[in-house]
Amino acid sequence: MANERSTSVWDALVDSPEEAENLRIRSQLMRAITRTVKSWDVAQKEAAQRLHVTQPRLNDLLKGKIDKFSLDALVNMLASANLEIEVTVRLKAA
Repeated sequence: MANERSTSVWDALVDSPEEAENLRIRSQLMRAITRTVKSWDVAQKEAAQRLHVTQPRLNDLLKGKIDKFSLDALVNMLASANLEIEVTVRLKAA
């Protein structure tokens, strides 16, 4: 086990490539929302209202608590932040 190597941090954290990919995508979405919220330069309470979530929920996002957010929840927050997602699907590099 000490000699095992993971291709990404997400692969090291979970048992399956599917779970790792889900974490990777959620992380990207969370970072995009966080950047946007910080660019608003408003209090968390107002930012939470803009995203249609509670202030504690927004705080979880800003603290990177990835386990508390589904892809669906993050997509809803992106829409509330007036952001859109562009999806590219391609074969993994060997």
